[in-house]
Amino acid sequence: MQLSQVTIIDPSSAYHRQTVDISIENGSIQSITPAAKSDNETFVSPGWVDGFADYREPGYEQKETIETGLKAAAAGGFTDVLLAPNTQPAISTKSIVQYVLQKGIGYVSALHPLGAVSKDIEGKSLAEMLDMHAQGAVAFTDGWQPIQNAGLMLKALEYVRAFDGVILQIPEDKNLSAGGLMHEGPLSTLLGLSGIPEEAETLMVHRDIELLRYAHSRLHLTGISTAASVKMIRAAKAEGLDITCSVTPYHLALTDEMLKGYESYYKTSPPLRPEKDRQALIEGLADGTIDCIATHHRPQDWDAVNKELEYAGWGMALQEVAFPLLYEAVKEKVSLERLIDALAIRPRKIFGLPQASIAEKDSANLTIFTTAGGNQNAAVNSFSMAYNNPFKGKDFSAAVRGIVRENKAYFNKN
Repeated sequence: MQLSQVTIIDPSSAYHRQTVDISIENGSIQSITPAAKSDNETFVSPGWVDGFADYREPGYEQKETIETGLKAAAAGGFTDVLLAPNTQPAISTKSIVQYVLQKGIGYVSALHPLGAVSKDIEGKSLAEMLDMHAQGAVAFTDGWQPIQNAGLMLKALEYVRAFDGVILQIPEDKNLSAGGLMHEGPLSTLLGLSGIPEEAETLMVHRDIELLRYAHSRLHLTGISTAASVKMIRAAKAEGLDITCSVTPYHLALTDEMLKGYESYYKTSPPLRPEKDRQALIEGLADGTIDCIATHHRPQDWDAVNKELEYAGWGMALQEVAFPLLYEAVKEKVSLERLIDALAIRPRKIFGLPQASIAEKDSANLTIFTTAGGNQNAAVNSFSMAYNNPFKGKDFSAAVRGIVRENKAYFNKN
């Protein structure tokens, strides 16, 4: 396999920002040779990691399967995906971890299960995290059901220290967000929709930072959405706490203004916030306070989408268009190197995945993309079964060309 006239984006590589030809054989990079720069610049970086996605199998296969999800991931440029445990049964035992890993064999993108913190994600008692870790769970979370009990959260943080594990949490106080449909503010009042106050997030961020400080453990907050959360996490990092965080593409690109049409596409958890919060998230991504990107790919079937906003399912299914949407939102303030760091480098360090680098004799784990002239129509490579992607049919300038992982490859047709 030959990748011709590609510009490497990998600060750890000796070929960073150089245009080269890359020869790949038997799953390894055999040679990297200088090449003339192409007018239609194509980049190659270490393979991207989606830090949180939900494929709904087992139990909700009508929304998404592992097969369709991993095909969507490949089309979106992700060589590795961390899978949420909110299935039925939940990924809360070693046997379900084994089942998920077995179902993920044979695809271009690699699947990495997230084990549940609590048994059956009920938030009452700890699941057997050590057993799941031994079988391949890369971190632990109750996913869409954030851990509400402070005592259980503390026990979890203390438990994972034995194997240097990570607790992953969507920071949301369910008591404060109950019944809410969008961000609480002037717009929710104007629209007559129940609001979710930002305190539903910020109080949980504060609580979990305090518990982390006490437990001397490792914590990753995903889906942060407020300026106050960014500020608290920045201060916790400066203090030396082992805390990391991620943001979704849609929180970087969209605001609560999208709810003016009462469209269920934009009903997300955490909710879309005002512009001041969006700008704070972009700043946090630019300066490294926000470590990485997680799509929060949450597929919904037709019935769950085509309802009144109050009854519609939550979330967006954006894995296939995550990068074009992300790049368009942040390109003026976030360097391409920082984006690749957030997509490919830091998530591997945080979750203990094999590092991907671009050097001769290294294993091939690559994402190929362009930032101009892509004209990627969001409907071209729609592998996902989901109906809740509001960007189907939209053209983007940036585009994913394909991925290579060891001896497998996928390339988009556009």
